[in-house]
Amino acid sequence: MSTKIAILSFAHTHAAAYARILSARDDVEVVAADPDGDEAPDTGPRGAALARELKVAYLDTYDDVFAWGPDAVIVTAENARHRALVERAASAGAHILCEKPLATSLEDAKAMRAAVDAAGVGLMMAYPVRFASSFTDARDRIRAGHLGQVLGIRGTNNGKVPLADRAWFTDRELAGGGALVDHVVHCADLIDELLGEPAESVRAVANSILHSGRGIDVETGGLVTVRYPGGVVATIDCSWSYPDAAATWGGLTLQVVGTNGTITIAPFAQHLGGYDGSGAVYSPVGDDLDAAMIDAFLESIGRGLPMAPDGTVGYRTFQIVDAARRSVLSGQPAAVH
Repeated sequence: MSTKIAILSFAHTHAAAYARILSARDDVEVVAADPDGDEAPDTGPRGAALARELKVAYLDTYDDVFAWGPDAVIVTAENARHRALVERAASAGAHILCEKPLATSLEDAKAMRAAVDAAGVGLMMAYPVRFASSFTDARDRIRAGHLGQVLGIRGTNNGKVPLADRAWFTDRELAGGGALVDHVVHCADLIDELLGEPAESVRAVANSILHSGRGIDVETGGLVTVRYPGGVVATIDCSWSYPDAAATWGGLTLQVVGTNGTITIAPFAQHLGGYDGSGAVYSPVGDDLDAAMIDAFLESIGRGLPMAPDGTVGYRTFQIVDAARRSVLSGQPAAVH
């Protein structure tokens, strides 16, 4: 029996990849709806046009989706629209895979967790780097004590400014902010998994020097320093620092320093490169992290297993973003709460 999965919106750039992965599976029936797509000021295709390109069944409204009766949904709408879709899916008894960040405010994030808990459905966060073999190997080595006591962590998540085909990423209301919101949470998730404790305080600086003059009213570069109760200090460079002409969207790295040594991972570094008539070429090889994440989501549904990373992790990582935004405004460290 097939699992019925609905993709709610094509706003997020990852939605197309999820649609392709799900469509290739024999154990899944997938539909998509993107009712806001026709009015979006995006240069990339949205709505029914993108569904046709992806060869995915399309429904015009979210009402049609829930009348169809999905077993699970993937929320890939603009960040500010996550709450309404998660609450509706929960009330319909559908399990949820939600794009990052969980929400744009702590109030919304709390309400989403409450709705999921009340409905008894699963909520998983779309943190695909959690499934990189380089990260799981590093995590296992750290837990086995190979690094000794962890002292510090340095994360980078740099990429292109997302203006080309999904301009809402630079809309303060729809996205909740800029580079701080977009790129901190992936590293924060990996650190959360490694340390197993919530953050204590955050000090952040941000500016809009990168890509100035392009009409962007959110931060385009930032550096976030996070303190944890156990004494570990982590830094995250979350800047949109790659040029538009770069061959790839960007990359993520994580370096963990301990008393016995250092481990560094770079899950997106493995690739084939070169040049063609269009310029530089980047062709990734190795782990398909999106597919691994979808596999874990579907296995959790099918076997009734706890979802990981779950909504609690999504909430904790958003708390770091919220503290970072407050720290930027005050110029002082901000408590995580």
